[in-house]
Amino acid sequence: MADRVAPTSPADHRSGPRPRRAPVRRAPVLPTWAAKATMAVTGLVLTTFVVVHMIGNLKVFSGAAHFDDYAAWLRTLLGPLIPPEGVLWALRVVLAICLVAHVGCAVVLVRRSRTSAGPHRRRTRPGVKSFGARSMLVTGVVLLLFVVFHVLDMTIGAVPAAPRSFVPGSPHANLVASFSRPWVATFYCITMLLLAVHIAHGVRTAAGDLGVTGLRSRAGFAVVGGVAAVAVLVGNAAIPLAVQAGWIS
Repeated sequence: MADRVAPTSPADHRSGPRPRRAPVRRAPVLPTWAAKATMAVTGLVLTTFVVVHMIGNLKVFSGAAHFDDYAAWLRTLLGPLIPPEGVLWALRVVLAICLVAHVGCAVVLVRRSRTSAGPHRRRTRPGVKSFGARSMLVTGVVLLLFVVFHVLDMTIGAVPAAPRSFVPGSPHANLVASFSRPWVATFYCITMLLLAVHIAHGVRTAAGDLGVTGLRSRAGFAVVGGVAAVAVLVGNAAIPLAVQAGWIS
């Protein structure tokens, strides 16, 4: 009589190592939609500051006395309720937080975009919109470096960013002395051009990141961004050019 064959279970027919389970991907601490919204809000705050700051800077065309009085007014704003330079320091803190959040979210989104695209990225035809999108990272880095230089030059007076003739409390004289250097005036004008490109594309992109879907609303954002970009470029670049031409001294 033949020997009985022991029954086999399905597991006995498996050959080779067991398949590994796919790793479970955890949700990121900062969702992509939150990073985009943060970039949009902080970008609009920074753009508003740049426009207002440009309007104040144009007072340099009204003479040294008016410009210095404007700078003194900023330092004593809401006084004596607020201590001297209290409002200025509050604005600096808010702008610093916005700048850090804006740059941090930009780094996160760029890394995620490159990771998701992989080695085979889609190529787009060159155009105005694609140029603005592709240049955002480069212009952002240049603008960040410019902010550091500008603070060292106009606020702190650190040499060699600032001229050796820097005098605390003399904003008009310091501005003229700084822009009297051709390389500073050139660097400032080039940076304003990059800033205009950054603002125009950034404001238009902010509409989509904030959930604006209407065609008219999105077109309105684009117009506002374009007007702000041109105003900042023309207004700010006019100052070093006027100093170089001898119209402001």
